[in-house]
Amino acid sequence: MAACVDKWHPTHAGRLSGAIYRFLPDGATDRAVVTTAPASASGGGGGDDVWDELRAEAQADADAEPLLRKFYGDLVLSRPSLEAALAAHLSAKLCVPGVLPQDALRDLLAAALAAHPDAGRAARADLRAARDRDAACERMVHCFLYYKGFLALQAHRAAHGLWSEGRSAAALLLQSRASEVFGVDIHPGARIGSGILFDHATGIVIGETAVVGNDVSILHGVTLGGTGKESGDRHPKVGDGVLIGAGASVLGNVRIGAGAKIGAGAVVLRDVPEGTTAVGNPAKAVGKKAAPQRRRPEEQPGVTMEQAWSDYVI
Repeated sequence: MAACVDKWHPTHAGRLSGAIYRFLPDGATDRAVVTTAPASASGGGGGDDVWDELRAEAQADADAEPLLRKFYGDLVLSRPSLEAALAAHLSAKLCVPGVLPQDALRDLLAAALAAHPDAGRAARADLRAARDRDAACERMVHCFLYYKGFLALQAHRAAHGLWSEGRSAAALLLQSRASEVFGVDIHPGARIGSGILFDHATGIVIGETAVVGNDVSILHGVTLGGTGKESGDRHPKVGDGVLIGAGASVLGNVRIGAGAKIGAGAVVLRDVPEGTTAVGNPAKAVGKKAAPQRRRPEEQPGVTMEQAWSDYVI
């Protein structure tokens, strides 16, 4: 099969601290949200600290491994922005030689990201989430280049932008290609917040009316699905700071409260209260009764990645 060719080569262009990321895409949750996200994509001063750090990491890798110089140059160092690099990288992954040319797909992705700047802000938060939560992720550039969960999520962000514009055919094209290439199937109608980590990612499925909050971590094999042939609002609503373990299924229009943990392999068919750990099939809360506690955002399971069950239920 012939290789896709990217004909676009712009001129050369130029660690945020903290673990909580509050860049919210429009409609990321089903409740009112107040956000103080600045206009700058990086979160301050008109610069882009995430992109600058990622480029510095790419340069360091390229200097240490001469074999990677062209690879890093084409996908990172020759690009003027994170959005441009994402469009180039995703188009190289998702193109279909002779049918869906890389340059046309790159233009579609670039236009979608430009029209929806919240997607770029969320992508930056996702990169920091991977670096801060995934012990195997030493550099954001490695997440950007190699982590299929991150790439599938960014393809979804572009597809969701197209879906919100009424361009369902183009959005479904991106969904289909991302599912085929990355093994992650997210309907373009799903609303997903920022600071998201798809750890390993293989087999994640997220349905059309699902809502995922901010600072959520989801492991491989997770399904946020429906329960049958019903139409309308039929998929889960996942609150901020939630951790969903490998192989878990959350089915139907159920709510997973902020800071909850869903154990590996659990089948959730009912609401899970805030701060609760739910395990088993069907999932049940575990732990001893205690007074409700409001965790600070940086202590939420979706950020700490602590998968041991909580010592209390609500």
